[in-house]
Amino acid sequence: MMLWHAWPQAMANGETAMAAAEIPAAPDQVLAALVTSEVERWWGSADTYRMTGWTADLRVGRSWSVVVRSADGRHLPASGKFLEIEIPRRIVQTRRYDWDHPTLGRRETTVAYLLEPAAGGTRLTVCHGGFAGLTDAAAEHADGWARVLGWLQRYSGAET
Repeated sequence: MMLWHAWPQAMANGETAMAAAEIPAAPDQVLAALVTSEVERWWGSADTYRMTGWTADLRVGRSWSVVVRSADGRHLPASGKFLEIEIPRRIVQTRRYDWDHPTLGRRETTVAYLLEPAAGGTRLTVCHGGFAGLTDAAAEHADGWARVLGWLQRYSGAET
């Protein structure tokens, strides 16, 4: 039996970037891949960037941080706090680049991961808000989330 495979879909409306994909893993496994050091195993590629140094205290009000290592060798830190945690259904966290991102600067945004059981795995929806007035940043992040969800599909065993 083959798992139905949908490519990640993404869009931005000027203030919010959204992306969704079917991930061939149970919701708790998908959530672990998103908010534990497991991100270092799959989030990125040799020609874009890699996640390194992930740390998180997965409790409401507590922090997470990661260093994005770009393909050209730069180390770009990012961090935030967990605002809502409903394991394994939903996590909402703030996100801020601790460097001057070209389209977003250091503006704090909010990322919500919504996980729903689906045939053969999990439907993952990412809602990334806080881009008011920065439509280029919203569009760039929508494209980025589509790429990230594709990496997560491959990591989770989806056939591409």
